[in-house]
Amino acid sequence: MGNQPRSTVRYVASTLLTALALTGCSASTPPHEAASGSPAPSPSSPAQVCTSLVSYWAKETLMGTKWSGLDWEQKGLSNEQYAIHEDAVAAGRAEERTAGRDKALELIDRFVAQRCAEQNGATWSSENWRPPT
Repeated sequence: MGNQPRSTVRYVASTLLTALALTGCSASTPPHEAASGSPAPSPSSPAQVCTSLVSYWAKETLMGTKWSGLDWEQKGLSNEQYAIHEDAVAAGRAEERTAGRDKALELIDRFVAQRCAEQNGATWSSENWRPPT
């Protein structure tokens, strides 16, 4: 097969990220119950988005999956989020050596959630990042 063209890899990565984002958007109640007048769910906070994205990629990297080798930009991470990712992977690898993979994956979730909360989503360091209009 050889190397995929860069545009193909970016397309696949963006499709994957879109699919991941949409999985959290499905309604858990039937449509007739959702229109009961209850308030619509609030959008995710920057810290929640950061936690979901960084935790996903850190666990993929720890497990060595097919897409774990994408760079930070292809993964949709800011520079700060990538720094959290790298620290989480290092912590996860250390935990995996002493306590096993399941504990390492749990550690990554906790570690990333804490760092993303502390940095309010960690989005302000990316040169290419622009606030939504």
